[in-house]
Amino acid sequence: MKVLLVGGGGREHAIAEAINRSPQVDKLYCAPGNAGIAKIAECVKIGTMDFEALTAFAADNEIDLTVCSMDDPLCAGIVDAFEAKGLRIFGTPANAAIIEGSKAFSKDLMKKYGIPTAAYEIFDDPEKALAYLETAKMPIVLKASGLALGKGVLICNTLDDAKAGVAELMMDKKFGDAGSKIVIEEFMTGREVSVLAFADGKTYKLMSSSQDHKRAGDGDTGLNTGGMGTFSPSPFYTEEVDDYCRKNIYQKTMDAMAAEGRPFRGVLYFGLMLTPDGPRVLEYNTRFGDPETQVVLPRLKSDIIEIMQACIDGKLDSVDPEFEDNAAVCVVIASGGYPGSYEKGKVITGLENFDGKEGYYCFHAGTAFNTDGETVTSGGRVLGVTALGDTLIEARANAYKAAEWVHFDGEYMRHDIGKAIDAVK
Repeated sequence: MKVLLVGGGGREHAIAEAINRSPQVDKLYCAPGNAGIAKIAECVKIGTMDFEALTAFAADNEIDLTVCSMDDPLCAGIVDAFEAKGLRIFGTPANAAIIEGSKAFSKDLMKKYGIPTAAYEIFDDPEKALAYLETAKMPIVLKASGLALGKGVLICNTLDDAKAGVAELMMDKKFGDAGSKIVIEEFMTGREVSVLAFADGKTYKLMSSSQDHKRAGDGDTGLNTGGMGTFSPSPFYTEEVDDYCRKNIYQKTMDAMAAEGRPFRGVLYFGLMLTPDGPRVLEYNTRFGDPETQVVLPRLKSDIIEIMQACIDGKLDSVDPEFEDNAAVCVVIASGGYPGSYEKGKVITGLENFDGKEGYYCFHAGTAFNTDGETVTSGGRVLGVTALGDTLIEARANAYKAAEWVHFDGEYMRHDIGKAIDAVK
């Protein structure tokens, strides 16, 4: 079969690798792809939001399955656009993708259906938000309701910080229209865990747990990023936590979306906080996480195409995704200055060191080819170096060893990805 993958980041590179492992796939295209994906797929220069060109390409090239796991196109209706033309696509329809596209919607959904989450209020008037803060307990969390590339969350320790955050989100429009409406919620403490699930509208099947690191610097310092590294599985996601979440969060969310006339199909991402009072939902996403995908999919034993087909056909109850009994750690190598301003076009060396190395992956997030055919940086997060191991400790050591195999001017990475696992040695 012929498959078209939409996107061009590290997550898509990991998805492409998983798709290529399927015995069902004869040809893989990626739009627009990147320098790493180009090694395993034919990249086509079509933008991820150009639905007309994407559907035309799928029809003209007799694509059997299109796969999309990016928030913007999903929320904008790429699945609906493909299905309207009779084209088969794995992803979430727009009416269900709102669970990520609007934090206000998702918070109200959780309140309505009794799904545990932080207490919150929603504001579309900055003056009312500022007035509310005067009586609120600090620290407090401000969230842009719309899509903000995973960065529209501010943790404010003081009232002055919170007021500045409201101005940043709602008045200065740092994240554009995403901050026109904001959610102000209580600050929760505990371990964060990400759990991804395949879904077909009624049934869900969990993938392995993982944990992301959002802050730019060691010790969780600096600005929020799209993610500087991750590990899987999370040792903090115990059987007890799993039992609680299955009873109180996962199926409840699926049932709630169905009851709202928005049956969820695709990949549902549960961002959880393991508080002293039990697990709570931090956020939902309507896609594979980035960089969580880079540690989850390398451990997938099952045929991802078979799972995706079952999700589309409403037959997920007949499939059981299996994962290797091992561990994975991903270290993101970023451009100096990220998540602020940074330079592009830096030549990347050492990529050949990953060739033929089983258990080691170098997922390209922000790369391109220059006019000389060299692989160069083209984004803030450039590479995701992932390594497997029998244990998390071993996988982390392997990942940091492999991170030294590649170089470009101005690179930086965190040196404490997965440090929390030392607490459970």
